[in-house]
Amino acid sequence: MKTVAPADLPVPQFMTLLQSVVAPRPIAFVSSQDQTGRVNLSPFSFFNLFSANPPVVVFSPSRRVRDNTNKHTLENVYEVPEVVVNLVDYALVEQTSLASTEYAKGVNEFVKAGLTPVASNLVAPPRVAEAPAALECKVTRIIPLGDEGGAGNLVVCQVLLAHFQAHLFGPDGRIDPHRADLVARLGSDWYCRAQGPALFEVAKPLARLGIGVDQLPANIRLSNVLTGNHLGKLANVEKLPNLADLLHLQVPAQLSHLTGHELAAKLLEAQQLDLAWKVLLENEEGQG
Repeated sequence: MKTVAPADLPVPQFMTLLQSVVAPRPIAFVSSQDQTGRVNLSPFSFFNLFSANPPVVVFSPSRRVRDNTNKHTLENVYEVPEVVVNLVDYALVEQTSLASTEYAKGVNEFVKAGLTPVASNLVAPPRVAEAPAALECKVTRIIPLGDEGGAGNLVVCQVLLAHFQAHLFGPDGRIDPHRADLVARLGSDWYCRAQGPALFEVAKPLARLGIGVDQLPANIRLSNVLTGNHLGKLANVEKLPNLADLLHLQVPAQLSHLTGHELAAKLLEAQQLDLAWKVLLENEEGQG
């Protein structure tokens, strides 16, 4: 391990290290305006959803490291405590990046980035027409985290109204991540795209009590083949399966050259949990 204390490096270097591992981070593309009505649009990757009831998102405009000044968005929300948090998809990422340019105060980033402002229903700042989703919010609190360059300011936003592009929704009425095609920030100039093989599902143990890795048979728990991910998936069952209930399951022909834990690993990666359990239990009996 390489161990680094914040005091060991200049602020920008330590910040880059943190941004490279606290990632990926969703992007809040925030529209705000000052008390004279001048609009600002700027992206922030220190951002997330923090509450559902009331619905609350939080983003953080950091003080500029180079001269310890406040960003225009922060100045605006002190004057007009309302924002629209626009979400960013892959089709919007280059214009979003362009809007992060340090234009002079009063310059409208909607114009500079070639984006379309749409009047909001409940708040003063406009939303971005091209965004896949937009959250109209009132700012309920601003919490400074320090007074030096790089210090964050938590802008706590209660969602008053949410807008979603119709194409995001699948036949089941839920937002389909493949359709959303969202992007997120990593460190330095890197982004990532929530699309293709980057998307995968993990069954959450919310409706059942998984037995836990400690309750797996020792031969499975101490396997030299099965990884922590494999064991976590196997241990997310309410009780050890009964082999007799699984005998009707058949291994796909393309995997017939594999046996034992290697076969089970492939089946787990293909989301065939029951069949993987059958293979493992048969392997247990064979060694018994």
